[in-house]
Amino acid sequence: MARARVDFAKTMRLLLIEDSERLRRSLARGLRKEAYAVDVAADGREGLWYASENVYDVIILDLMLPGIDGLTLLRTLRERGNSTYVLILSARDMVEDRVQGLSLGADDYLVKPFSFPELCARLNALVRRSYGSKTPELCVGNLTVDTRSHQVLQGGQALPFTLREYGLIELLARRSGKVVSRQELWDHLYELDSETASNVIEVMICSLRRKLGPDADLIKTRRGQGYVLAQGEA
Repeated sequence: MARARVDFAKTMRLLLIEDSERLRRSLARGLRKEAYAVDVAADGREGLWYASENVYDVIILDLMLPGIDGLTLLRTLRERGNSTYVLILSARDMVEDRVQGLSLGADDYLVKPFSFPELCARLNALVRRSYGSKTPELCVGNLTVDTRSHQVLQGGQALPFTLREYGLIELLARRSGKVVSRQELWDHLYELDSETASNVIEVMICSLRRKLGPDADLIKTRRGQGYVLAQGEA
């Protein structure tokens, strides 16, 4: 299936598995505007392949899918040890449906029709859980990364970061004090069909340090390993 190539970075990476073309297109478009990288699958077999071969922060999963139904897909992922957060998005609204989905390993369940702002709020909550964060604000030294407004504040003043740069520093802030490899940064920030230069991460790191000015040393390079965002030695 042909897909448009996307060449811009986002903040976190999602997999949307939905058989309704209209809803799939609408959701993907809306989520990309909310600064998510979104891979899409139209049936269960394609969705299982994407989920098995790529790294995602959250999978949005419909239940009534052709090929492999959503519950079978979810069960298969959990049996294979895939612990990616899964949000079920389904028209099945009976209590037993929700109980079954959650019992099989889903992390949240939202019934169609739904409010898009509520979906985004639930996704943000799952992303925070995946990184062990209780608050939407991530603080490292003099910097505050606000995951609601997608801004980086330095001493209370917003820095002029591009969306690409914001996505990179948010991920580093979520892993504050830990080394994040170049490949992991790329995997989380870009959609599968993206075409980017091989040194795109290094170029963004240089731009971030330049804009951080006196706080540039918060981003540390671990040669052959990746990058760390931390105050002092890490």
